[in-house]
Amino acid sequence: MKRGLSLLIVAIVSIVILAACGSNASKGDSFKIGASQIVEHPSLDRAYEGFKKALEDAGLDVKFDFQSAQGDQNNLKPISDGFVADDVDLIFANSTPAALSALEATKDARDIPILFTSVTDAVSAGLVTAMDEPGENITGVVDLHPDAIQETVKFIDKYFPDATVGLIYNAGESNSVTQIEAVLAAGEGTSLTFKERTVANSSEVQQAATTLVSEVDLFYIVTDNTVVSALESVVGVANEQDIPLVVGEPDSLAKGGFVTFGIDYYTIGYRTGEMAVQILKDGKSIKDIKVEYPPEIQLFINKKAAEEQGIEWNSEWDDAEFVDTAEN
Repeated sequence: MKRGLSLLIVAIVSIVILAACGSNASKGDSFKIGASQIVEHPSLDRAYEGFKKALEDAGLDVKFDFQSAQGDQNNLKPISDGFVADDVDLIFANSTPAALSALEATKDARDIPILFTSVTDAVSAGLVTAMDEPGENITGVVDLHPDAIQETVKFIDKYFPDATVGLIYNAGESNSVTQIEAVLAAGEGTSLTFKERTVANSSEVQQAATTLVSEVDLFYIVTDNTVVSALESVVGVANEQDIPLVVGEPDSLAKGGFVTFGIDYYTIGYRTGEMAVQILKDGKSIKDIKVEYPPEIQLFINKKAAEEQGIEWNSEWDDAEFVDTAEN
């Protein structure tokens, strides 16, 4: 009887141990990531592709729940709340509005890590206290190199002196306001003057560009999600009126922009994905991962756009990285 009881106890213990081992083995084998972005356009899309590729290269089994707010910030709250309700393993927030929404949604669920990218100024946006002080459950890679705007304004001042520069942006996007402030600051002491037009949605972009035609010599479109999502309308005006179109990132060159000092969004997305691997696979605490800048910037030019916008070629641009206009 005692022997039978002992065997029963051993059997029960063995089952419990096997169940526990099975649970530990399955836990972490697969992950669910909620991915959100304010709108779908080439730069954000490339960042998302880079993010996914880093996880794939690391061999992680990941199910992605991708959702776009379609340019409407009001759609972000239910998206983020849904990720929390689904108890995702990590949130990839692609753009400043998406990151802010995710942070708000997880205020009572700080065990869900958030990684952002395509964010211009994480500190000013209130996502983190400082670049070297990640939040309790948030960090990532910003999309603005510290020198990008300054170098762009220097370029405009050097090759288009005394120009009046048209700026079109959505004042409701904090990342855009930060950039416009940086543009105006960089323009102090130069020969340039600036004219601003604000828009609330992408349908207003063409009208804003049209109203600026008689007042400006050049357009400078920063990485504003609203305007970039409708950049073709600005390109159309620029080409028709022979107005150079300076942009904030290389993917806008493929849409018909002329020049930028920019970064590769795929690269910053990939780096953010590497952070996700550190968290999900290696167990690293998000508090130990500092917010990062893009590694470097370089001059990108679309030669066809230069021709279409009536720009006389300068041999000093021959060493630029060239981008072709994408075929429709």
